[in-house]
This record gives sequence, C-alpha cells and structure tokens, in this order.
Amino acid sequence: MAHTFLKPTVINRSALKLLEREIVLPRLVWNYASAEFRGAYNDVVNLRLPAILESNEYAWRNNRASEIDVDDLTETLVPVTLDHDIYSAVAVTDEELTLDIVDFNEQVLMPQVKAVARGVEDLIASTMDGGTYASTLDLASGATAGDADSAWNVLVAARKALNNAEVPRDSRVLLVGSDIEAELLLDERFIRVDSIGDGATTALREATINRLGGFTIVGSNAIDPSVGYAFHPTAFAFANVAPMVPDGVVKGSRDSYAGLALRWIRDYEARKLRDRSVVSTFAGCTSVEDDGSTNVRAVKIQLDAGS
Repeated sequence: MAHTFLKPTVINRSALKLLEREIVLPRLVWNYASAEFRGAYNDVVNLRLPAILESNEYAWRNNRASEIDVDDLTETLVPVTLDHDIYSAVAVTDEELTLDIVDFNEQVLMPQVKAVARGVEDLIASTMDGGTYASTLDLASGATAGDADSAWNVLVAARKALNNAEVPRDSRVLLVGSDIEAELLLDERFIRVDSIGDGATTALREATINRLGGFTIVGSNAIDPSVGYAFHPTAFAFANVAPMVPDGVVKGSRDSYAGLALRWIRDYEARKLRDRSVVSTFAGCTSVEDDGSTNVRAVKIQLDAGS
C-alpha cells in the first residue's frame, strides 16, 4: 500500500500542531541501559539494591563486659530480563523518495522513533499494571477535603505507606491517569505548574501537575485513566539496550531519545526498488518486590467513580 505524504504546496506546516502522547515513563523509573547484558545467562542481569542498616548504641561508660552488635549486610537482587524486541519498519519506494519526501528525518525517521518510544512506555505501563502492591488506596470521585478518600488525604496516606516501608524520600513520583488527574486539578491544593527545573525535558515539564506532599505529580496517558501510582524510581527497574549495527546495512546508528537507547538501520531492497528504514530496541521491565511477594516501594491508587 502506497504512503500518503503531505506536500509543502498543500499545507503550511508551521500552522499544524502534532498531537501525540508525551513520553515520560522511562525518565521516572529506575532506568538501566548497559552493555552488561552481553554474555548474561538467559539475558538476565541482577541489579543490586543497597542494604539498609539501623544504628545501634553501646552503653555509655559501661564495664565492657558485653560485645557490640555486628549487623549483616543484605542486598536485594532485582533480576531484569531483556525479553522484548520493539521495532518500527517502514518501506519507502523510489517514487516516494524522489517526489514526496522533503525531509526524511522529519517525515519517516521521527515517526518511527516516536512509535518505538511509545512501545517502550507501554511496556513500563504494563509492568506497573501487573505489579502486586503491599498498599492499595481508593480515591473517591468528587470527594471533598474532609473525606478520608479525597485526593489530598489519599496523597498523605500514600506518603505514610512509603514512609512506613522506609522507602527513600527523594525523587518520589505520583503518576496519575487522566481521570485522576482531572480529580486533582479540581482540588485547589493541586495547581498546575509549568516548570520543575532546568533539568527536566519538555515532555516531563508539560506532564507535571505540581510538586506537593513530597511527590512530583505527573499525568500520563500511557496508564489506565482511573489508576495512579505513588512510588520511588527504584520501584520499577527498566533495562534498555540498543542492538548492534550490522555490517551489511548501508546506513546505521545507535542513539538515544527521551531516555531510550535506540538503533536505526537503513538498506535497499533492489528487487522491489525501495528503501527500508528500521528503528528498534531491546527492552525489559520488572516490578521490584523487596519482600519477595509485593512491591513496597510503590502504592497503587484506584479511582472509585461511583462514590
């Protein structure tokens, strides 16, 4: 099937605004991109969460009859498997390349890159959806400030659950679907802000609602509209590797986009008189279950629309 390209004489490209889902999830979770998967058994790498210790106290000016307590260091191993080959392949005919395509990068390559980025984001969202959580909270639609299941009280309850689990307080995120985002924006405590610092990407900056209660609150269309997750980045481990560029292709490169490692290759099918452009990445994602059965580094929030 032939492609349909918009020609410069037909439209004024400066007047168009491309509507697309912003890619934010890879920048919110524990992102691990490395060549250490080479030679790894079953394509699995074990990431290490550092051990957590508590201090002890030795009796002041005691007679030294007792010994000090010696603690054991116990690190948590998080296995991450590369088990997804996410790609976008496009064939471009000689006619299209000669007459229709004005800018190959803009009209062909960037849509492919964004398609693969969305595929990776869907993988992370699916991992979040399939996780088992130690704490789940209900948010009532239209609840007022005094209700226990109001937006603010649920945020406080999520913070308490993470504190009780001794989850690090830095870099916490409240990721919300579109329905919960609407509930938050109706509460005067949740006022949208357009800047979260110079280091933020445009996508993350635009998706950020506020920084409140120890959380950076981010809206996303990648997750269920009626679901939210309050979490530390280490609640989800994401691994991403750009495949090697094979010697047989005409052009190829490995690069990054929106925090992702991607490969692009381009060659020519002489028997069909067309170019092929392929963007791909290897990826894997897992929910971190510190206690062996549930994720204590994240709290799941569910919107009860019937309240």
